[in-house]
Amino acid sequence: MSTLRELPKEELLAPGHRMCAGCPVPTLVKMTLKALRGPTVVVNATGCLEVSTSIFPYTAWRLPWVHVAFENAAAVASGIEAGFKALMRKGRWGQKVDVIAFGGDGGTFDIGLQALSGAMERGHDFLYICYDNEAYMNTGIQRSGSTTFGAATTTSPPGKRIPGKREWKKDLIGIAVAHDIPYAATASVAFWKDYISKVRKGIEVDGPAVIHAITPCPRGWRHDPSESIKVARLAVQTRFFPLYEVEKGKYRITLPVPNPLPVEELLKTQGRFRHLFKPENKWMIEEIQRWVDRNYERLVKLSQL
Repeated sequence: MSTLRELPKEELLAPGHRMCAGCPVPTLVKMTLKALRGPTVVVNATGCLEVSTSIFPYTAWRLPWVHVAFENAAAVASGIEAGFKALMRKGRWGQKVDVIAFGGDGGTFDIGLQALSGAMERGHDFLYICYDNEAYMNTGIQRSGSTTFGAATTTSPPGKRIPGKREWKKDLIGIAVAHDIPYAATASVAFWKDYISKVRKGIEVDGPAVIHAITPCPRGWRHDPSESIKVARLAVQTRFFPLYEVEKGKYRITLPVPNPLPVEELLKTQGRFRHLFKPENKWMIEEIQRWVDRNYERLVKLSQL
């Protein structure tokens, strides 16, 4: 799909959901549902997306959708995929059904990682999409395994002893690639064509596929709700969140950034990093910049193999 006009007009996520103003996750979901190729079942882990689109007795979903716990989205997606395969073997179902699972970073990087690892190891044919807002936003903005080093959250508050989160972000795609799955990729809600292309690839491969998408949270990141897409774009333009894919073990940067902006251009848009601009914490910005540079150089080298 190379132009917006080629995308389906039908909206499978209805308006009227309760997602926060400026939240880019509904946009990400709508783009996902533009890439479908046939019958689809969506599995949704507990989190912002689930609680805000399925407030009883209403639902914003216009296709088969299942709400599951924080920790078992990948396990339930595995069961649905295996169930349809069994029905097809018995001649009781004659059409391929695509299974897509959505989970936030808390339900993916942390609580749901075991189930996701098991599903990838077993080779279930489904697409798992992590919408990453870098904290447990649904339950009070607590830090997760995805939260950026130095960020302020309710469980990593900056002060004299702790200047924000002290640990670095997990490499979710690296973990997925280590399972030897056929497709894994990063994405940003700010780049629709890149994202929809990756969703379609993830659906079409035989076996597990994982997409890790950056989705800024106005409440947790403390930025203006009107600037969510701008912030998501800056994450790519600073190389903070590189866009790449790993197809059958082959790395490829899908949106090269030859002349990146300094990472502080991204950090200064967000209140959760305000404390880093104090003189005593400037070293943390320098550390983040070094981490960003090393990570991008690593990806460039892997893409040249």
